[in-house]
Amino acid sequence: MLRTWLTDRFDLGLPLISAPMGGASDGRFAAEVCRLGALGMVAAGTRTTPEYIRQETEMLAAHHGAWGVGLLAWVVEQKPELIEAVETLAPPLVSVSYGNYASYIPRLHDVGSTVTTQVNSLAEALTAAAAGVDFLIARGGEGGGHGRNEMATLPLLQELLENIDLPVVAAGGIATGRGLAAVLAAGAAGAWVGSAFLACEETAWPDGSKKRVVAAGDGDTIYTTSFDVGLGLDWPPGFGGRALANDYSDRWHGREQELAGSPSPPVGEEAPIWAGQGVSLVTRLQTVADVIAEFQEAENLLRRW
Repeated sequence: MLRTWLTDRFDLGLPLISAPMGGASDGRFAAEVCRLGALGMVAAGTRTTPEYIRQETEMLAAHHGAWGVGLLAWVVEQKPELIEAVETLAPPLVSVSYGNYASYIPRLHDVGSTVTTQVNSLAEALTAAAAGVDFLIARGGEGGGHGRNEMATLPLLQELLENIDLPVVAAGGIATGRGLAAVLAAGAAGAWVGSAFLACEETAWPDGSKKRVVAAGDGDTIYTTSFDVGLGLDWPPGFGGRALANDYSDRWHGREQELAGSPSPPVGEEAPIWAGQGVSLVTRLQTVADVIAEFQEAENLLRRW
């Protein structure tokens, strides 16, 4: 069995965390990830309420393994009741990213939670380490959903491992056992995986969105702020999102200032499907068990190499 800092810290059978994907990572999905030996997370996104967090983590709290909640710091600033709800639950893992997250770290440590944040540069990582996080998520720009787009996963991972004395989990473009084996061989404590799970029957996404994920190929994603501007989401400067390109992003990418002056929300087929460049490796509808089995091949690959 693969053993790393991550598996030892959380008593996992596989050094893998399912990323908290807004609209997809609910309690049912996260519980299945946990049942199969990885660490499942519930996403607490822009429209989250304390009631939703309590509801979706109820089955996880009864689970004997580790689980987590993913928070957006800029949303928590507007809704402090979210961090209060999470403190009451005391999840084994809490990620707080994108915004002024530092003040939440000691509060979460006080209730016994391990705390991490997503970074996309050495400067961000040094700031996070000084703030007291327990480990870092090195999120490359090829990852799905929100973050910065300055660095790709592999150069970022190498830079952090060379310069910071904290465990680092790699995120962005890791969609198979080969990807997991690669980052483990480089020295990562594990992988933070989102897109590989998008077409699983256990996620909360509608079937139509899952089929679009399966149909996506190389080059079918775009890093853009157009969806957020159209939806009226007040993300901090510098943060965009990677999603499947569609007619909406074709029409509005690069014209965000014009769009902000006359909002036109993406709906229906034009709604964003947040996915990373690894989405081209998702070729069929499947289950969480299928995906976990694929990632478990990392051990065989590392032995062979």
